[in-house]
Amino acid sequence: MEYFIILLKAIVGLSILNVWLVNPKNPSKWRGGDAKTISEEFEVYGLPSWSVFLFGAAKVGLAILLLASIQYTGLEKIAALGLAFFLSGSVLMHFKVKDPLFKSIPAGSFLILCLAIAYFA
Repeated sequence: MEYFIILLKAIVGLSILNVWLVNPKNPSKWRGGDAKTISEEFEVYGLPSWSVFLFGAAKVGLAILLLASIQYTGLEKIAALGLAFFLSGSVLMHFKVKDPLFKSIPAGSFLILCLAIAYFA
């Protein structure tokens, strides 16, 4: 079970970093509305432009903590629950703008994985 949780931490942590650091300006079928970038996605959700940086920094920081928790297990609960909080917000935003259900799959899946990590921590 320990190795499975490590795998979940790596999947979630690296995926969040990929979205926010590697592909923030690249189009994705998962973005809200017709947005092509993360900034456009936040506009679709009706959020202020400064919130992109605030939420991005929080998600990147928590993803790094989640990856660090592979070695330092005391970090895993706060990182997993913090990410779960933001991911639940992501799912709610998709519903707010009446996106097709499939656009919520990544956020919903990572939310479930974070809750599993926190539970087994």
